[in-house]
Amino acid sequence: MDAILSEVGRIWWRELEPTLTRYAVFTVGVWLLLWVLLSPWLKARKIRAESPPARQMATELFFSLRSMAIFATVGVLMAFMYRAGAYPLTHVADGWGPAWFAMSLVAGIVGLDAWFYWSHRVMHHPRWFRRFHRRHHRSHNPSPFTAYSFDVGEALVLIGFVVVWPMVFPMPSRAMQWVMLYQIVTNTLLHSGYELMPARRDGRPMLDFIVTTTHHDLHHAQAGWNYAAWFTWWDRWMGTEHPEYRARFARVAWRPFGNAPAPIAAE
Repeated sequence: MDAILSEVGRIWWRELEPTLTRYAVFTVGVWLLLWVLLSPWLKARKIRAESPPARQMATELFFSLRSMAIFATVGVLMAFMYRAGAYPLTHVADGWGPAWFAMSLVAGIVGLDAWFYWSHRVMHHPRWFRRFHRRHHRSHNPSPFTAYSFDVGEALVLIGFVVVWPMVFPMPSRAMQWVMLYQIVTNTLLHSGYELMPARRDGRPMLDFIVTTTHHDLHHAQAGWNYAAWFTWWDRWMGTEHPEYRARFARVAWRPFGNAPAPIAAE
């Protein structure tokens, strides 16, 4: 029994350490860079005039640590599932070379985007919101530390993608960690409070298919819109993008090619 518990503890820490490191590097890094070092030069890019209080950010950090502990616990379960042969497609994909590895990263990010959009919409249903998603929306004015500030149910829903996706898609064994790296980097920026995406001459986002900080900040301000986290496709296909999104983005975005005569009207 002692040997089993020691093995579980070793795996748990092995799963927790990289997640904790990524969270610490990017949340603290984004906060320090945008909110402290560059804040005098980025005033025009700040989406809201007010900043969340230190107490809110400390609370977000606590719940983020809890979420990461949940991720690591699920990682232990996955390690034993892998040993039991629950992921045969991974063994196959490991032999398909670097080109497939790169393609699997793209597929994983697109798959995660769809997973998040639809699970996020379900969590906003009145029947499920209080159980799964209320903790995250207590951060009405988000900060970089909001990224993993989840209820237990939401943390399980997010890590559920990591469990399920390799069962149905040939994902190489080291690929998912890069998908999750992309997830935490972009997730932190979405909650950063500063709009860093440059605008085109007409005021629209330079990469209009990517969710911007303004896009996600609107979701925290008015929760019935903008469920996507990485790409704007699903919100546009499903009619859930905030009607004022592009106009609001145009007001705070940097326009390297000159100002538009006026902010564009929402479509």
